[in-house]
Amino acid sequence: MADMGAPQDNTRMATGREIDRIPWVGVLSTDDRAWVVPRLRVRECTAGEFVLRAGDLPTHWYGVVEGMLKVDHVDDAAEHLTFSGIPAGGWFGEGTLIKGHPFLFSVQALRKSVVACLAAADFQALTQRSIAFNRYAMGQLNERLAQFIAAREIDRMADDEQRLACSLLWLRNPVLFPSAGDVLMITQQDLSNLIGMSRQRVNKALAALEGRGVLRVEYRTLRFLDPQKLRDSAAAL
Repeated sequence: MADMGAPQDNTRMATGREIDRIPWVGVLSTDDRAWVVPRLRVRECTAGEFVLRAGDLPTHWYGVVEGMLKVDHVDDAAEHLTFSGIPAGGWFGEGTLIKGHPFLFSVQALRKSVVACLAAADFQALTQRSIAFNRYAMGQLNERLAQFIAAREIDRMADDEQRLACSLLWLRNPVLFPSAGDVLMITQQDLSNLIGMSRQRVNKALAALEGRGVLRVEYRTLRFLDPQKLRDSAAAL
């Protein structure tokens, strides 16, 4: 879906429940909330469906209401790099919108997901209307830059356990993903696709982290037991 705002793409207005799951709406004044809510659109995406592709012009700001997306890039040497996963509550693309340049990355649904969008003009208008929203957007930009640098390092790591720990730490970032908690709904296959490791290697790394009391593997779910141990595992093994 190159343009979620187009009628032929079957977008719809967000429900009240979906609006409640968009974290930045909570920082808005009553008037600004009333202004922006009717302008939000959502679409249900199937697993593997592209939200946007590298080279697309920035027409919208995007967020995940349900499910999970992956962000990846193919560099000049045709090397595939996965930058990050974006779980529910995460929004992205503000930097590209502000610059007005084409997207340098592709975003794809890792599994069935509900994706929201706000038109570029409405995003720009909201930054002018709301000081609180402007601060939120700038905070996202600063945090994402730091995480982008870290993500490039993850792709170079030879240690599977450290790569996995770093990726899980990313998915629990409280600034980018304020809805993140101690439970992450994700499968081993999702992690395999996201990190670029075989499922067998993912399972082995998960077992090692579970053995150290970092997390517990449940059905289609990871339950984090010790945040500090996760940070330690990401820093060095």
